[in-house]
Amino acid sequence: MKILAVDSSAKSASIAVAENGRLISECFVNNALTHSRTLMPMVDNALSQADMSLKDIDAFCVNVGPGSFTGIRIGVAAVKGLAMADNKPCAGVSTLESIAYNFIDENCIVCAAMDARCNQVYTALFRCDGENVERICEDKAISIDELGAELSQYKEKIYLAGDGAEICFKAFGQSLENAKLSGENRRYQRAFGAALAAENKKEFTDSALLAPVYLRLPQAERELRIRKGESL
Repeated sequence: MKILAVDSSAKSASIAVAENGRLISECFVNNALTHSRTLMPMVDNALSQADMSLKDIDAFCVNVGPGSFTGIRIGVAAVKGLAMADNKPCAGVSTLESIAYNFIDENCIVCAAMDARCNQVYTALFRCDGENVERICEDKAISIDELGAELSQYKEKIYLAGDGAEICFKAFGQSLENAKLSGENRRYQRAFGAALAAENKKEFTDSALLAPVYLRLPQAERELRIRKGESL
């Protein structure tokens, strides 16, 4: 199966073309340009490098959250538009799970953590055994202190990854001897990780059903509810 995968869930963005678990081509940027400017040119570039067109692609996948509200919407909208033309199947992948697939060849626990601000992170834990990625817990938004306490119960090697990894390592990494801050080469979510997760789970659906997944309300809506005295 040839999959075109998209990630625009945070500051970085990437496109990957994969076939049966093998990376064919990949474009990755981590700059200040908006995803609405960079994403479609990256799609064209990745397809060109793979010597393919959209007609050659069997399915699409995209990281649907958690992450940047705007970035996620851009990625989902792009994949919907690409898939609808030929009514091709799509898969929505957890951004945190796509991070874990960067470590599939390791024997470790991956703590994927994305900065959610206000001393919180979006996080989930995964166990890698050198060939597979197993989810330990569901995606959630918790405080950095809570995450540190949760990780203290594990004795296996732990890799902290994601754009919130460095914040977490500074907060509690020194107190956890088995925790290691991952290198930047595999710290961030990548479209190829999304492609691997999608192919492994085989949960493809109609593009019309593809939707962002948010773990909490946008900041503007949270602030409005607080002013009105409503619960979050």
